Amino acid sequence: MKLLADENCPRALVIRLRERGHDVVWIREVSPGAPDDAVLLRARSENRVLLTFDKDFGEIAFRVGLPPTSGVILLRVSLSAPDAVARAIADALDAHPGWEGAFSVVEDSRVRRRQLD
Repeated sequence: MKLLADENCPRALVIRLRERGHDVVWIREVSPGAPDDAVLLRARSENRVLLTFDKDFGEIAFRVGLPPTSGVILLRVSLSAPDAVARAIADALDAHPGWEGAFSVVEDSRVRRRQLD
């Protein structure tokens, strides 16, 4: 899957997703400090699904609209250890296909999804 990891995603998550074969661009590496609108525009233009812990992206995604090849995954995992967070999120992404075209929320015990159209 083509992913854009927001700055607030832990390094352990980015590494784990890359190890699992996902194409991950990390804002911290390519455009640190970029405003939310620019981050979402990049996800949109590169047909990537945005991974973030920032709730503001939900409102922005519905306001600007995203193509069916993009989407937003809001991460609400309460684990505190970076490796545990990385494992839980990577497992959820691999277990639930079809993240494109949706605003999704990954929580400790469930995944919620709403289409962006």
